[in-house]
Amino acid sequence: MGAEKEAREKLVRELKSEGYLKTENVIRAFGKVNRKNFVLKEHEQIAYADYPLPIPGNVTISAPHMHAIVLELLDLSNDDDVLEVGFGSGILLAYIAEIVKSGKITGTEIKKETYEFGKKNLGRCCRGIVITNEDITRESPGKKQKFDKIVVSAAAKTIPEELVKLLKNNGRMIIPVGDYFQNLVVIEKKGKKITKKNMGGVAFVPLE
Repeated sequence: MGAEKEAREKLVRELKSEGYLKTENVIRAFGKVNRKNFVLKEHEQIAYADYPLPIPGNVTISAPHMHAIVLELLDLSNDDDVLEVGFGSGILLAYIAEIVKSGKITGTEIKKETYEFGKKNLGRCCRGIVITNEDITRESPGKKQKFDKIVVSAAAKTIPEELVKLLKNNGRMIIPVGDYFQNLVVIEKKGKKITKKNMGGVAFVPLE
């Protein structure tokens, strides 16, 4: 346990010095979540290395610096209703749960094998997160819950209109967009106006 805490604190120091971790609530979340709980057993010794690692379903857990970038861009508040699409290992939901205490946190994951892995990981440390094994990007009948913040943890070829519809007014979505070449895009909804801001190149598994 001592070695794990030391590795976690070292990662936080490095991400702060490199400019990825900036705000107190995100720094605090990184200081509390045990990344070892979200990687495969054979990768526990390198859990805090700053690069992606494979997880079940032929996908990856993103590098810690990418989670820091996304969390800083989300600009979470305590009472936000938050959705993660493609929650994978579950670690980003765990970080979010350390920041959002009053709002509703929801995660979806389409790959059954990955869903079960993330569900098991979250069961070790998090309560009150609603997770589903479904494709929320497709149009479906009935009224869906809307969210203040949406983060998509896989790359869409184009921005899914169904997800834009799920944003509340003044809501924000962070999503990688592209095929081979991808950009991280921040989308904001203000009334009927939708703005998009390109935050630079990234590499995510495809949103299927």
